[in-house]
Amino acid sequence: MITVAELIAEPQLGLSLLAGSEGLGNRITWAHTSDLPRLWEWVTGGEIMMTNGLSIPPDAAGQVELAESLVRAGASALAVGEKMHAPQLTPGFIDACNALPLPVVNVPYPLPFIAIARSVAESSLLEESRRLRQTARIYDLLRLAGAGNQWQTLLDGVAAEIDSQLFVVDRRCLHPWHPDSEALPAALAAELKQRVGPASAATKNFQWHRFGDQHILMMDIPTHANALLVVLPATYPHPDAVVLLHAATVLGLELSRTVLGLENRLRLGAEFLLQAFDGRYGIKDLESRLSEFEIPAQEFQVISLSSDAGQDLANVHAGLWRHGFPTVCLQSHNRLHILVSKECSDELLFHALPEGVRIGVSTLTTPSGIQRALQESLWALGTAGGGTEHFVRYAEGPSWLGLTSHEEGKALVQRLLGPVFEYERGRQPDLIVTLRTFLDMQRSWQKTATALFAHRQTIIYRIRKISELIGLDVTETATMAQLWFALQIHEAMEVGNSGLLDTRPQA
Repeated sequence: MITVAELIAEPQLGLSLLAGSEGLGNRITWAHTSDLPRLWEWVTGGEIMMTNGLSIPPDAAGQVELAESLVRAGASALAVGEKMHAPQLTPGFIDACNALPLPVVNVPYPLPFIAIARSVAESSLLEESRRLRQTARIYDLLRLAGAGNQWQTLLDGVAAEIDSQLFVVDRRCLHPWHPDSEALPAALAAELKQRVGPASAATKNFQWHRFGDQHILMMDIPTHANALLVVLPATYPHPDAVVLLHAATVLGLELSRTVLGLENRLRLGAEFLLQAFDGRYGIKDLESRLSEFEIPAQEFQVISLSSDAGQDLANVHAGLWRHGFPTVCLQSHNRLHILVSKECSDELLFHALPEGVRIGVSTLTTPSGIQRALQESLWALGTAGGGTEHFVRYAEGPSWLGLTSHEEGKALVQRLLGPVFEYERGRQPDLIVTLRTFLDMQRSWQKTATALFAHRQTIIYRIRKISELIGLDVTETATMAQLWFALQIHEAMEVGNSGLLDTRPQA
């Protein structure tokens, strides 16, 4: 790999040094031409950046910013075409390049930039052979990573190959992307928090930065949104940009393999949880299955989530897994039910879950109380949906509709709606549907009939039948208010049309 001094020394080029002599030992990985503004954004590390001058600001402050930004990005040198479009290089710019140092090379007119690029390329032939061998070894690490902590084994192998420290983090919070990964050092995380934001089409995904006296590379992991690779080179020159891109690809492949395993686990967990909530397991079987899913059977919690604003609940299990908490999940309509260790704190839930979702959490339970815990989480979720609180723990949250427990809610449903459910057992549930629609339509007979595609007299008959069954006059506002409360509680406690934990009173 050629140095700046060796490039300038080639007699056929006629290059000369304008500033930054202390950086003559910088190694050049590539020669890149650009006259775009913010020239440093096109640096991947080790390049000599060649410009006809359009990238150079005319003012002293802008020129100094250019020099500092190029060094932060990892450029080896700046080459400026003579007698082209470059403004006068200010004394402040020259002083900054000498201090940084950033070698500034004068390209004599009319030497084409391609001549410089050719010299750099020819000197890089041996380097290209080394790069190919190194890339092959990195891909082979994917095959050699064995059992156990396979992710960290692969990460350590890639780090050793490119002589760097590697961290793979979630760019949204800088926490490790994989639960087996090492966390970023606190000082480095604090520094990067100022530089990293949500990924977007405009985000540059391969950028060198300076942290103290060390360069740091941040680059995206392909195919995994918000997965960020942080590279801290142990030596200079920096790892080759092409090799780094292949390293990111290899890590992305391993993450994809991990995610596939996680999705298979999610499917198996949903099947198990459906049967567990339906009471199809004995206590010993439940304990055994929970152990398989790494859920501590001694004490765990059930969490129910719901979302009306389009938040995605499909990746909640992955977010908790990345923070070291295995889960068992079951999606039912617009609700997600989760079993997770009691060690999973409220703070972590707020961090790992999408904003705006409603959360209901049961008391701590054991396998024998799993169905009751689901009822508790649903009650808490109903409380969260019925007030201003979006996070409610059972028996700790505010009372909902004047009731404080699932038992009170169940008793109210039984007292008011029990006769209706009993009457409709084995029949089409026309009465409950009609009552719910009647209340939604502000007790308008005609609007209810239109909504249900029924005759107005049919609606009147059904409402009178409900009055007869419950022994209350449905024309009274107090009766309708009680029925509305009972319906709200019933809908909050039921899981969906699957029949899972149907809260209708039994005979």
